[in-house]
Amino acid sequence: MGERSAGGSRTVTQPLVDTLTGFVDDLRSRGIVVGPSSLIDAGQAMSVLDLLDRESLREGLAATLLTDHTHRDTFDLCFELWFPLGSAARRAAVEVPRDENGDVDVQALREMTADVLADQEAMSDGRFDQLVAMIVGEVGQYESARGESYSVYQAMTAISPQTLIARIAAAMAGGQDTESGERPGTDPMNRRAARAATERLRDAVTTETQRRMAEIRGRDAVGEYAVPKLPEMIDFFSANPQDMAKMRRTIEPIARLLAAKLEFRRRRNHHGPVDVRATLRASMSTGGVPIDLRRRKPRPGKPELVVICDVSGSVAGFSQFTLQLVYALRQQFSHVRVFAFVDTVDEVTDFFDRGSGDEQFGERMHRMLTEASISTRDGHSDYGHMLKGFEDRYGDSLTHKSALLILGDARNNYRPTHADSLAAMRDRVRNAYWLNPERKSAWDSGDSDASRYADVVEMFECRNADQLSKVIADLLPV
Repeated sequence: MGERSAGGSRTVTQPLVDTLTGFVDDLRSRGIVVGPSSLIDAGQAMSVLDLLDRESLREGLAATLLTDHTHRDTFDLCFELWFPLGSAARRAAVEVPRDENGDVDVQALREMTADVLADQEAMSDGRFDQLVAMIVGEVGQYESARGESYSVYQAMTAISPQTLIARIAAAMAGGQDTESGERPGTDPMNRRAARAATERLRDAVTTETQRRMAEIRGRDAVGEYAVPKLPEMIDFFSANPQDMAKMRRTIEPIARLLAAKLEFRRRRNHHGPVDVRATLRASMSTGGVPIDLRRRKPRPGKPELVVICDVSGSVAGFSQFTLQLVYALRQQFSHVRVFAFVDTVDEVTDFFDRGSGDEQFGERMHRMLTEASISTRDGHSDYGHMLKGFEDRYGDSLTHKSALLILGDARNNYRPTHADSLAAMRDRVRNAYWLNPERKSAWDSGDSDASRYADVVEMFECRNADQLSKVIADLLPV
C-alpha cells in the first residue's frame, strides 16, 4: 500500500495519490467544497493511517475533507466507490449452503443470516461482511440484457429479513424465557435491536450491490444514480419525506451564513447623510474646498418583510422550507408578516410567532393548514383570486418600508391572473420578488402563468436550498 520512510512514516504511492485526487475531484463535482489545504491534510492522514483498516481510513478522510456534517451520506457513498472493499475473498471465506441439487439453500441461508445478525461480534470479526458478500453474490445476481447484474430487491426478497425479526430478537435474548413467562425476544428492546440489525443488512446489501455494479459498469455510471445529492441540491419537487428531513437540517447553517451576509451588506450600504456643518468646518483646512465629506452617524432601520406563500400540495415542501428559513432570519427584519393561500389568502403570522423548534414548526404548519381560511373555493391554486383578495383586504399592510416575497409555482389552473392587482401591490412596497420552485424551462407550460407575473414582479428559479439561499442573500433588503 505504501513504503516506509527512514523516519517511520508511510509514503503514499502514486496509485493512492491518483485515487485520492480522483475521489476529491468527484466530491467537488457533487458540490462539496474541498480546498487545496484539505487535500494536503488528507494525503498526510493517509500516510499515517492503517490503509487496511477501512473505517479508520474513512473517518480520517472525512475529518480532513468535510466541513459540513450534512454532506456525510454523499461522502460515504463516494468513498465506497473509490475505496471499494474486495468481494472475492469475502465470498470465498464462507461456505455457501446448498441443497442436494447444488442450488443455494435459501432457507439455510436465511437461518445463517439470522444467526449472524443476532451476534454482536459479527460486525467486528468480519462475518457480517462475508455474509453480505455471499447474499449479493448468490441470490442477488441475475443476467440482464447487458450481461451480469446485481439487484438489491432480488437479494432482499430472497432473504426477507423482516420476517426474521422474531428469530433474531429471540437469539439476542439468549433463547431464555422472560421472568413474566413471555417468549424470548418479545421485549421491546430486543425487537428494536433486531429491526436495527435488518436495516443495517439492507444498507450493507445496497452498498455491496453498488460496488459490484461499479466493477461491471464503471464507477461513473453507478455514481450517477447511487450517490445521493447533497441536501441543499435536492429539488423541492422531487424530495421525499426523508429528503425533506435532511434539507431541514441545513436551515440553521444556511440561516447563520445569510444573517452574516445581510449584516455585512447593512453595514456596507448604509451611510448617513452629509453633515453640511462638519463638512464646511473640515474644508477650512483645504481653502474652503469640501474635499472630505463628513457624514452624520447612520441610523439604519431594519426593513419589514411580507411573505405570501402557496401552501397547496404541489409546492408545500418548498413553502415550508422557505418559511422556516425566513423565520430563522426574522431578527434581521423589524417585522415579518406571513400570508398563506391555496385559493384564498389569509394572514397566518400568529401561527408562527412563537417557538422555533423543527417539531413545533411542523405542528404550527398543521394548525395553519386546518384552521386558517386559505381554501374556501375548490381547493385548487388560484393566484388571481389570491392577489385580488390580498389587495382588497391587506393592501394597507404594504408600505414603502416593506419587502414583498411571493412563494409559488404560478400555476393558476387556467383562471384569471389579475396581474393588475400584483402591479398595485408592487407599487406600494420597497422591493418585490417572486420565488418559483419550478425549473425555468417549465415556466409557461400547461397552466403556468409565470411569464405574465414575471413581467410585473421579478421572478427567480429556486429549485433547491442552494439556489434559494443565494437568491435570498442577494435580494433581501437591508
